[in-house]
Amino acid sequence: MHRDVHRAPSFGYPFPVPSLFRRKPTDLADEAVTSVTPDEESESAHPRGYTPAKGRETPKRPSVGRRPGGAPSKPLTKEEARERRRELRAEAAAEFRREGGPRDRGPERLLARNVVDSRRNVGTWFFGGALIVLLGSNAAMPPLVRLISNLLWGVLALGVVVDSILISRKIGKLVRERYPDTGQRMGSLYLYAIMRSITFRRMRTPQPQVNIGDRV
Repeated sequence: MHRDVHRAPSFGYPFPVPSLFRRKPTDLADEAVTSVTPDEESESAHPRGYTPAKGRETPKRPSVGRRPGGAPSKPLTKEEARERRRELRAEAAAEFRREGGPRDRGPERLLARNVVDSRRNVGTWFFGGALIVLLGSNAAMPPLVRLISNLLWGVLALGVVVDSILISRKIGKLVRERYPDTGQRMGSLYLYAIMRSITFRRMRTPQPQVNIGDRV
């Protein structure tokens, strides 16, 4: 007695082709088994009604985007945001006034500032004198006033040049004595000190750390 065997058509191939419409029992068994993640395993191990510990991430309580301590962030109003920006700008300006910027870093720069701040500089009066010269040089002024203004301008310019030379010589001498292995470019250091010397004392940044007449 021959047993009926269901075979898929071979479509001319010399060997039987497995049917695409028949499934093995092992495939059905594999689909019945679902993978369980460690988190699901631990969740299923807890009894019914279990509440996770505070602060632990759960599907209903994600930790992403939460503030430390669990307190929600309160958005600032426009007035509060504007006031906060004003405070930050004031703090940054005060810090810059005290400590300066990157160009003010280094012991050589501090020494140059102290040299300038410890003496009376002709350059401090340069801008005030330049304003007087500008007003006196007006064509509407009498010739004598214009002549005096031009002489004053010459005296101021000569005084600034001489004073700058004296400042540079003193700074160069002190830097060579105290920092013989310095990598600071002396020309840049001299220019830094000269620009500070023609700035009003109250407007200098960083703030002066020595008084006029102090020994540097």
